[in-house]
Amino acid sequence: MKRRDFLGASAAGASLLALDIAPSLAQNNAPQNANAANRPFTAPKRSPLYTDGKWQQPARAIRGVNLGAWLVLEKWMSPSLFANTEASDEYSLSQIPGGRERIEHHRETWISEADFRWIAEYGLDAVRIPIGFWTLQEAKPYLGAARHLQNAFDWAQKYDLKVLLDLHGAQGSQNGWEHSGRSGEIGWTKPENRAASLQTLSMLADKYGAHPNLWGLELLNEPRYDVSLDILREFYTSAYKTLRPKLPASVAIVIHDAFRAGAWQGFAPAPEFSNVVLDTHLYQTFTESDSKRTPLEQVQFALNRREEIERLKSGPWLIVGEWSLTLPWGAMKTQTPLQRDATRLAYAGAQLLCFETSHGWFYWSYKTESGGEWSFRDCVKQGWMPASMTI
Repeated sequence: MKRRDFLGASAAGASLLALDIAPSLAQNNAPQNANAANRPFTAPKRSPLYTDGKWQQPARAIRGVNLGAWLVLEKWMSPSLFANTEASDEYSLSQIPGGRERIEHHRETWISEADFRWIAEYGLDAVRIPIGFWTLQEAKPYLGAARHLQNAFDWAQKYDLKVLLDLHGAQGSQNGWEHSGRSGEIGWTKPENRAASLQTLSMLADKYGAHPNLWGLELLNEPRYDVSLDILREFYTSAYKTLRPKLPASVAIVIHDAFRAGAWQGFAPAPEFSNVVLDTHLYQTFTESDSKRTPLEQVQFALNRREEIERLKSGPWLIVGEWSLTLPWGAMKTQTPLQRDATRLAYAGAQLLCFETSHGWFYWSYKTESGGEWSFRDCVKQGWMPASMTI
């Protein structure tokens, strides 16, 4: 997701007038996590995800959540991991005394089998797992995480969850942001780094391509808005030609829009390409325009994105790979607590109504240290999201 230079920022919102958008979201009976992995598991009742047994004809949107800040660190999401250090990202934390031990302990505790169970019992279909080029094969100073990724696939299979593997941190950094592993310059555009990224993707396809729970492989997360589209098109095309023979026809090859969603109309046409999915990330909290909207305008803006979704669906298959309930704080600070909850409730309903018309969505993120709107788990607990997705 985009670099976030604020900590503890809360969401802003809409108004009581928008409550009728999603009245069914007001109740909350979140599944409990205590000793979850030890209780007998009964698969939740989900409406069919496929028709005729084919992913190419989904009966509804696939619903998922991102496991952010787990195998690729993000300081703002788990600040205690970086406490009493000057480290700003995974690259720098890996090099301080005791840093690698901190990272390993974090990976052991941030996400567990109980979390996969909660996600399944809640009724979601899938998890999007951000990984780095160092995950499968350690690349110093980064600490490898192959065992943790294997655990994720084992738990996904146990709890009948699909997995979207997402190359969040590529060689050289595709955006220069913290969540690529190393903030600073963009070095991914160098030919040698693009070639290395292709090798990483090929390795992932060899390792997990035949896994029954692999839903898709995302070639690159959030290449920055100024990365050349020609370079991206060339890389995506080359990666497709390399990976498609390695992957079952049912496994999606996912490309990020590089914050230029309209640039991909007509890209990867059938029959030359199959099961290519465009990933767009839709937030309403980072820009100057976002900060100027009133709460009600924010909700209406989210509803109007239905038109954008419909336009984008005329190209490759479309997922909203990241979104959240977070809004700029300015409008919300004048609201009462009741109005703030109504804001979040209405905003959630507006986005769900819109994104359910795409081919799938993944909330950012499953959890954060501070909770709030960036934490799906907390949104369910607070009653801002539906009590269950098993409908």
